[in-house]
Parts: sequence; C-alpha cells; structure tokens
Amino acid sequence: QVQLVESGGGLVQPGGSLRLSCAASGFFFKTYAMSWYRQAPGKERELVAGITGGGGGSTWYADSVKGRFTISRDNTKSTVYLQMNSLKPEDTARYYCAKSRTTRDYGGNYVDYWGQGTQVTVSS
Repeated sequence: QVQLVESGGGLVQPGGSLRLSCAASGFFFKTYAMSWYRQAPGKERELVAGITGGGGGSTWYADSVKGRFTISRDNTKSTVYLQMNSLKPEDTARYYCAKSRTTRDYGGNYVDYWGQGTQVTVSS
C-alpha cells in the first residue's frame, strides 16, 4: 500500500533552517508529481510547493515561500525534500507530503495520498 512518511520537523528560531523529508513507498515514485502542503491552526491547508514527476522535476512555489523554500526529489531513494531557509513565525504549521495521481499536476484535486504530517514551529 502507499505510504508517505514525513520527518525533519521541529522547533527553530526565526531566520533558521529546516529540511523536511518524505519517504514514499508502495508505488512507482518517479512517475508521479509530489507536493508539500501546510496547515496552521484555524487555517485551511495550503499548497506550499510542488514538483513534477516523470523525470521532469519542474517546480512551483507559493508566493509566501518563493526564494526561501526549495523542493527537490531523489527518485533513487523515493524521497521528496523541502529545504526551508529564512524561516518566519508565520511558517509555523503542520507540513504534509502529498502524492499526486498524475505526472504533472499537484493541486488539491490531484492528490490521492497524504502523509501524516510533521510539525514545524518557528519561535524565539
């Protein structure tokens, strides 16, 4: 069965960095687009970054994280990463890894599996 297991969250000071990982199993990882979402208390889940599959690796970022976050994937390890730099308190949220059901699309309508999430807290 499909499994997505996130790791790497934690408590970090403003301006700090974290690297989230999502280890995938149960499907042919290389084929599918992958993405990272986040959800803060009292807010809706939002798409943070996406990366296409099929060997393309094209990326997309929300305006709020552009220039600070980098999504990448290692198809040999079936893992997708989110490098987060210059973290701000407003980045505090639970971060979720998501598998798309297509190669090139990673919006909410295309997600067919979610991980359990990892908490990121940015605070001094």
